[in-house]
Amino acid sequence: MRACVCQIIPPDVLARLAKDRKLTPAQRRAFARAAKLEPEWRGLRGATTRVAQLCRDTLPAAPVAAVATAAQAPLSITVFDCEHGNVLPGRSVIQPYSSGDETARRTFAETTEVARFYREIFGRNSLDGDGMALMSSIHYSVDYNNAFWNGGQMVYGDGDGEIFLDFTRATDVIAHELTHGVTQFTAGLAYEGEAGGLNESISDVFGTMFRQWRTGQSVAAADWLIGADILGPGAKARGYTCLRDLADPGAGHCLAPQPSHFSQLRKAMDPHESSGIANHAFQRAAVALEGNSWDIAGRIWYQGLTATAPSPNLTMKVFANRTRAAASKLFSGRPAIRAAVDAAWKAVGL
Repeated sequence: MRACVCQIIPPDVLARLAKDRKLTPAQRRAFARAAKLEPEWRGLRGATTRVAQLCRDTLPAAPVAAVATAAQAPLSITVFDCEHGNVLPGRSVIQPYSSGDETARRTFAETTEVARFYREIFGRNSLDGDGMALMSSIHYSVDYNNAFWNGGQMVYGDGDGEIFLDFTRATDVIAHELTHGVTQFTAGLAYEGEAGGLNESISDVFGTMFRQWRTGQSVAAADWLIGADILGPGAKARGYTCLRDLADPGAGHCLAPQPSHFSQLRKAMDPHESSGIANHAFQRAAVALEGNSWDIAGRIWYQGLTATAPSPNLTMKVFANRTRAAASKLFSGRPAIRAAVDAAWKAVGL
């Protein structure tokens, strides 16, 4: 199992905004602080990975029957308030579903819905498949411009109010970050190279699926944008409408544009950037298959992620072939589905 401290805002975007003279000194400092923390969070990820793997390899586990019984218990979903401090998890929010804090209510509600999405659509019991408790910390630090999964819980900043808003406002951001937990407990993808791009792409794919599912949008009605609901007035004034766009990864309206073809992949590319290739393949497959993204394309991608043993260094080509195989297995009597998945990957060079 590979833990991952994975953030929604790419480090290059944070660094770029930290030097943007159109922003106030206070805003630039806020971005600089977030950028400075990025390598530290990745270091924490490495430590969490080593400890988790050591525990799995050396410590005894409960009998299977006991684990199965525990998995049937109601899912524990908790919210903590950092109160603009930086110590995790913060103060426990009692009854977050009825809290006077809108961020607390929203965090509880959407985390609950992400769990329901995975349970009802994919038959998965929480992130680890065994009923893992879901813990979130809100109001992290002051004007913190990011949200992240740290290997064991969610953490949300409030944004600076100009470029980014409260990160809990975007359902796709919440699902994106929680999906890093699903990836952690299944494929165990590394956070570098092609595997890193796949890691980020899986989160974008299931994040956009969840956003569509929450609003009942078909693939034809969906806008395929990631992070549209956290962009503040300052970002919109510059013409940005999202962080990323699965339908048009390199578009100028993306604050973090991406390549859309495998030929554009470069060595040492950040996972937030290289993920555009697999993102676009999913979008093309889902649109070709019509209907709802989670009904066919989503099931195929989920099978590709979960049906085999952990593959930390998985390449994009191998994952593409896994989804081709999953399409054939899940929909053996409908060859057009496998053909649509194959065409989508070929369109991005895979």
